[in-house]
Amino acid sequence: MFSKKKILVVEDNELNRELLCQILSSEYDVLEAENGQAALDILKQYGEVISLILLDIVMPVMDGYTFLSIMKAEPAFCAIPVIVATQNDGESDEVAALSHGAADFVAKPYKPQIILHRVANIINLRETAAMINVIQYDRLTGLYSKEFFYQMVKDILLRNPDIEYDIVCSDIENFKLINDVFGVPTGDRLLCAVADMYSRKTADRGICGRLNSDRFACLLEKRTDYTDEMFMEAIEQVNEEADIRNITMKWGVYTIIDRTISVEQMCDRALLAASSIKGQYGKYFAEYDDMLRNMMLKKQAVTDCMESALEQQQFQVYFQPKYRISDEKLAGAEALVRWKHPEWGLQSPAEFIPLFEQNGFITKLDQFVWDKACSSMKEWDLEGLPRISVSVNVSRADIYNADLSEILRETVEKYQLPASRLHLEITESAYTENPKQIIDTVSRLRDMGFIIEMDDFGSGYSSLNMLNEMPIDILKLDMKFIRSETAKPNSQGILRFIIDLARWMHLDVVAEGVETGEQLERLRQIGCDYVQGYYFAKPMPCEEFKALLRECSSADILYNNTAFSGKKEDKYGNYN
Repeated sequence: MFSKKKILVVEDNELNRELLCQILSSEYDVLEAENGQAALDILKQYGEVISLILLDIVMPVMDGYTFLSIMKAEPAFCAIPVIVATQNDGESDEVAALSHGAADFVAKPYKPQIILHRVANIINLRETAAMINVIQYDRLTGLYSKEFFYQMVKDILLRNPDIEYDIVCSDIENFKLINDVFGVPTGDRLLCAVADMYSRKTADRGICGRLNSDRFACLLEKRTDYTDEMFMEAIEQVNEEADIRNITMKWGVYTIIDRTISVEQMCDRALLAASSIKGQYGKYFAEYDDMLRNMMLKKQAVTDCMESALEQQQFQVYFQPKYRISDEKLAGAEALVRWKHPEWGLQSPAEFIPLFEQNGFITKLDQFVWDKACSSMKEWDLEGLPRISVSVNVSRADIYNADLSEILRETVEKYQLPASRLHLEITESAYTENPKQIIDTVSRLRDMGFIIEMDDFGSGYSSLNMLNEMPIDILKLDMKFIRSETAKPNSQGILRFIIDLARWMHLDVVAEGVETGEQLERLRQIGCDYVQGYYFAKPMPCEEFKALLRECSSADILYNNTAFSGKKEDKYGNYN
């Protein structure tokens, strides 16, 4: 698979040079130079790829001592070992050679076996010295350790500039869960099974190592015939050997085009490709390409400027109206963030929210939205506009903030608003991560007067159980749920069941993502309370929403005066 190591022979005598080439060519790739100057030119061309230099001393143009002095002064070449060839057995020659940095010496005439043994020993010593601080093998799996794997890949790439290679990396999905549920010994057995699979698959065709925890990597000669079936077969082997069922792995392939980047970066690119297909059924591998590269660069660019963007007020809060189905009148709004970048233009939340959730910046952005929502409501109140409520998102990261309750309390008090005017949307999926933490936090906020909405209901896996345990006021149905109800005849009745259940539990229901009159009519028939979606209105800037509020104020006098009617106020600040 890999080419031979390179040796540079520097000898002005053509016969001696030919003899050395003949001795060494069976084991090594031999480069030739007839003097020191020619040898320096070759060094500049091949650099660290050269494993050893055999050097004559007495030569025209540039002698061996001069060559040694120049070479050892150059950081890029000084680590290459040199064996000096000497014509006589004089001690002075040996001392002179060693003092100039030579690693060893051989006497002329050349003896093949001595030459081969000296060369092999010196090369091995050099490679050992390069790895002296590196643990070669991973203790658990027996594969190369991460550091040793990186070094091996680097050396192979240096020795084989004309061969194309792939870095293939894998990641076990939900490995932490396996350790938590089945125990560490089971997790270790799984890792050993993955390592055995890698060893069998690569054999003498490549090298492989364990990067960390459940991530593995291998270096192979480039191939174009990767298939999902190939990787699925590997997964089946791992499942069988580990005696664990339904283990899923994702692979990423990076074809090494740019050899100037570190091996670690190469592996990161392969792992990025693997992460791009997480959660996709039937998809087991992905290849790193320009699209993924651009995505990576964009993510980095977003990360680099997010703080300054917040300071420069590039983030804007839009409001999407919510309507009461019974009379199709405005009942509230949801505050949604948009990013108006000076170069990229208006950015959709899908382009930055997931990244902010990963890096933690979402907590700062959420607090900005909460503040803007409250300040807007206060402004509307002072202008005599209808006193509606506004819903805001509370991310997973916010839930784990010990100061969350205090931050929200201070925010509504800052603008002299009752807590009930600010609705807190918490996604169903957040419940599955740490239900006790969520329940405790939500209960505390609800006791303070905040209205709690369960967002994206129907998108998770334990919805009915959550309805029984979560202290919520409003159920917000996932838009995919709404579309399925009208698109698939066999789904009819499920939505009605959910709404009847919510009614029994004294929960109001909001349907988001309503886009058609057919969907609206279906929701009206089954008793849904509120709707939100493009059928009525898209998210709009604050000033545009304020204009909408003015229209409601002037066109619906009864709406304005219901506060004095003595009727029960609903969770949106309206009166039934």
